[in-house]
Amino acid sequence: MKQRFSFIMLLVLVLGVLAACGTPTTSSPAPSASSATGSASPSTSASASASPSTSASASASASGGTGTGGVGGSASASPSASARASATPTTDETPETDETAETGVTAGTDETAEAGATEGAAGGALPTVNSGIDVGTIKIATQGPLSGPQSQFGSTARNGAQIAVEQLAPQMGLEVELAEFDDQATEAVGTSNAASIVADQDIMCVVGHINSGVALGALPTYRDANVIMVSPSNTNPRITDDFVGTAYRVVGRDDVQGVVAADFAQSEGLTNVYVLHDQTSYGEGLANVFQQRAQENGLTVSGFVGTQEASVFDAVLTPIQAANPDLVFFGGIYDKAGPLLQQMRSRGITARFLGGDGLDSSDLTRLGGEAAVGANYVTVSGPASAYPNAAEFVEAYQAAYNTPAGYPAFQAYDSARACLTAVVDAANAANGRPTREQVKAAMAEIEPFTGVTGPVEFNEEGDRDPAVYYIFEVVSADPARFGENTVADSIEQSPPQN
Repeated sequence: MKQRFSFIMLLVLVLGVLAACGTPTTSSPAPSASSATGSASPSTSASASASPSTSASASASASGGTGTGGVGGSASASPSASARASATPTTDETPETDETAETGVTAGTDETAEAGATEGAAGGALPTVNSGIDVGTIKIATQGPLSGPQSQFGSTARNGAQIAVEQLAPQMGLEVELAEFDDQATEAVGTSNAASIVADQDIMCVVGHINSGVALGALPTYRDANVIMVSPSNTNPRITDDFVGTAYRVVGRDDVQGVVAADFAQSEGLTNVYVLHDQTSYGEGLANVFQQRAQENGLTVSGFVGTQEASVFDAVLTPIQAANPDLVFFGGIYDKAGPLLQQMRSRGITARFLGGDGLDSSDLTRLGGEAAVGANYVTVSGPASAYPNAAEFVEAYQAAYNTPAGYPAFQAYDSARACLTAVVDAANAANGRPTREQVKAAMAEIEPFTGVTGPVEFNEEGDRDPAVYYIFEVVSADPARFGENTVADSIEQSPPQN
């Protein structure tokens, strides 16, 4: 027992000597910015009940986005700009972790200074706010019909923009709120909303509108306040022709869409066409282009009529029946096209039916039933299968809203991305929170990017160049199968030269 006690005492003594002679300990390194507290997920109080939950993505790894094909990356992939600014700066004594270097989050990292970008949700590089810049909370507005007969278009666009804000803004170092505005597909309401939008100095950009006529009423207000608008669906040529520097769009134009429709009619061997429109800026503009091109192609235009009728079409169907055309072309929206088709067929009018992107909604079959089967429409949006980068977006949309992503959700996502990019570029140029004028200037210089709809590039007028146009055929009366409509043809074409 004494020997064991002596051995223990000797061991304690040796350890004490070794501790006294050992190397000095280093001080604990300062925390990197990647450990800064604070969520970068945007506040979405205006649409909290309809917005996808970010709780799952908030706890995801901060190692960046998905790399390719969609928006499934972490919504907290980057801390907010304010979190970065308040984090302990990197010093010579503070080692950088591999994780921090990969995310480009830590202030002063070589990766951030040289690249200034993270991997985008659709596969392209996202610009990021430079370290040390506190942009604060900014807002992106959406304008579209969230109520009324065209609410499906408006809510779908709002949802696409919502996912973009929740997925992309944190990766870009921004804190963003989405401000929703219901224009009710009415010019007066949209113009009134535009006044409210420009009065909120935190709103830097608008994703909207759905209806060209509503956008044309609101655009003078946006222009005078230096607020840019990126449209996911406005196809009237005047949108960009009359508001260069204010209006941009990620879709094609009616003066190309109408040409594509007329060329399709000719390729189908149709010779006698009757043109009908709903007297809106969108519908009449599309019908005019179709008529002109049809006549250039040698087709007979046996009638050109506008109507504001929404339910009983006897007044226009009687002359159509008398003309006995091969094709009825309708410039208008699905909410009128569905009942129109039903009444055409009940009268025994067997002419083919063709329209523009205003028919690109499952509500066409909900309202038209079997009468809608076989109808064709030209649209500026392809099926999900046409967008290789959209797979994860489609999954995220389905999970968030329990319905398939449709037009113009894809386009609204890319519109919101363009808005966010302009804000980041402007903030970096200003070395701080940008003004609307600076965001507008940055938008004019925006670099091409790869969105969920493919490569997005704007020409000097704000048109997407090139844009792709698709011709679909309705294959089922079941609205749930609208996504199965077949593509008869697709054409990539640049906008006309002004």
